[in-house]
Amino acid sequence: MPSIESFPPARNNRGFTLLELLLAFVVFALSFATVLEILSGSMRNTVRAREYTEAALTAQSVMDQVGLEIPLQAGFSAAGEAGDYQWEIELFDYVDTGENPHSVELAELTGIELLEVELSVSWGEQSRAQTRRFSTVKAVLANRDRGRR
Repeated sequence: MPSIESFPPARNNRGFTLLELLLAFVVFALSFATVLEILSGSMRNTVRAREYTEAALTAQSVMDQVGLEIPLQAGFSAAGEAGDYQWEIELFDYVDTGENPHSVELAELTGIELLEVELSVSWGEQSRAQTRRFSTVKAVLANRDRGRR
């Protein structure tokens, strides 16, 4: 049986070494920096999504005014503001682009005039200005003035 004196003396472990603490701090700092980058990216995406949503809602609001406050006539253009968003609208005679070749023929047969509505919504500072374009086609009775006489 070995004697107690043959075992090495027990080491008194009272804590971590300086190297272990530095390594733990570096791992924590890198993890924290990664989490902050993910959070800031999420915040940027949230702000961008909010801006696009508000621009689309502004466009919808302006498009809803076509035929009510905005006259349905070719050549009409207007501009305005809605909060932080600026908009410009123009109405043109619809020109067939070949996507639906029968739309113009059908409109002529039924006495309907097709108008193309182009709307652009802009927002942001000059250095980071954003613009989105929206378009639709509106139908108007071509002989609406003749029927009122």
